[in-house]
Amino acid sequence: MPDLKGALIGCGFFAVNQMHGWNDVKGAAIVAICDRDPKRLKIVGDQFGIVRRYTDAAQMFADGGFEFVDIATTVNSHRALVEMAAAHRVPAICQKPFAPTLADAKAMVAACAAAGIPLMIHENFRWQTPIQAVRKALDSGAIGTPFWGRFSFRSGYDVFSGQPYLAEGKRFIIEDLGIHTLDIARYILGDVTALSARTKRVNPKINGEDVATILLDHDSGATSIVDVSYATKQATEPFPETLIEIDGTEGSLRLSQGYELQVTNAGGTVNSDVAPTLLPWASRPWHNIQESVFAIQQHWTDSLRHGKETSTSGADNLKTFALVEAAYESAASKATVDIGTLLK
Repeated sequence: MPDLKGALIGCGFFAVNQMHGWNDVKGAAIVAICDRDPKRLKIVGDQFGIVRRYTDAAQMFADGGFEFVDIATTVNSHRALVEMAAAHRVPAICQKPFAPTLADAKAMVAACAAAGIPLMIHENFRWQTPIQAVRKALDSGAIGTPFWGRFSFRSGYDVFSGQPYLAEGKRFIIEDLGIHTLDIARYILGDVTALSARTKRVNPKINGEDVATILLDHDSGATSIVDVSYATKQATEPFPETLIEIDGTEGSLRLSQGYELQVTNAGGTVNSDVAPTLLPWASRPWHNIQESVFAIQQHWTDSLRHGKETSTSGADNLKTFALVEAAYESAASKATVDIGTLLK
């Protein structure tokens, strides 16, 4: 089977990781790139040897010659680009946040469904090696049925130096980081029926919230806490690790700083190193995220080749996006929000 040909739209900060990932993926190759900034287009094009370069996405779609598109732009352009892909019946990957509003996200899912094309959201955190190890441990029955969990990402890392636009929006940590952590909570403990959230802005130089604490009720009956912060200074900076605690009917599980997974049950305690692989093009501490970029792109390629739905399809990601919207609604109203009403 020949490689699936893809096109990348957006050559900014994170797209370089995606291009490296595509170079490693078996069964796919990027043949065209697009960005409105000629300088960024040249930098990425020259670095990865891509001859076909466009400053206009419509022209790129008109020229064709690719079988999927990877949209790595900022959120306000997503709907137009996804609907453009749907109009040309080109399967699409869309970067997160999925859309500015849940209504936009629903429209994008509907457009791709009507066109009969797959849509995947680049929600790569659940594809991180340590997160996959947690899921595998739970699936093995090592701690019985989970009834409580905590998913924590607390850091003092300066994310604004590489992505200054993050300091400008009225929304920040839930939309940018919490969306990942909420998706992990869904992936590990199942869908959510209701949530309650509180937020805070500690850094006076930004416009949005940089701390959030969210209480989740899961369909399974489990309760979990998602807590995220970019205002937490610690002796050892844990960025970009997600730390996890799960209590089950037969034991407990802890994913701690340094990628150590501890599973305790009647048989004793087992500690495992679940550190991600440092890929040749990756760099610490980003290597955890960088490896997961490759992993989700390989998942997309394999799914597209075999006609299978991806684990972070647009339809699935609506359930994560709804949690983001609910968290902001709850933080504003101080009330518990029912998730089902948002998904109708």
